[in-house]
Amino acid sequence: MRPARSARFLLATLGLWTGAAVAELAIVYDSGNTAPLAPYLQAFSELPAAAPVETQPGDSLGAADLTRLLPIRTPTLTPGPVSPRPLSLPNGATLPRPLFLIGADPQSRQWLEMHRERLAEIRAVGMLVNADSKADLEAIAAIARGLPILPASATDIAETLGLKHVPVLISRRGIEQ
Repeated sequence: MRPARSARFLLATLGLWTGAAVAELAIVYDSGNTAPLAPYLQAFSELPAAAPVETQPGDSLGAADLTRLLPIRTPTLTPGPVSPRPLSLPNGATLPRPLFLIGADPQSRQWLEMHRERLAEIRAVGMLVNADSKADLEAIAAIARGLPILPASATDIAETLGLKHVPVLISRRGIEQ
């Protein structure tokens, strides 16, 4: 995978780019081929107004229905030990917010429970990278108690950072468990 794609994915994962607004711009990687974003955003402002959509009780929530994302798979990440090491991003960039990757496995659940307060203190954003069922989503949400956790595959992140195991915390301090 190209480093630029990984950097964009990391930015999206950390919530810096929501597709509609930029909270705080942080350049994680610049290949030298950067193009202005304004022309792309202008295309959205020129779209005609959408007709209101009437919904009925019981209608699917679409993308907001997290069960439609199941199962979540990151085959390259399995439960196991992670040796602490420095974080090395392209061009010496740093992460604007700490990121943690977990699965729905017992080791990840126990780690999340043990480290939840510290993760909240450092404002870490999580990714649930392996989950099979709605029960897995609910169990992680119950343990997280409000910590932001996005259910998504982390194959690109794992490849870019050379990760093999979860749970893992990725921060300016480095990669640790």
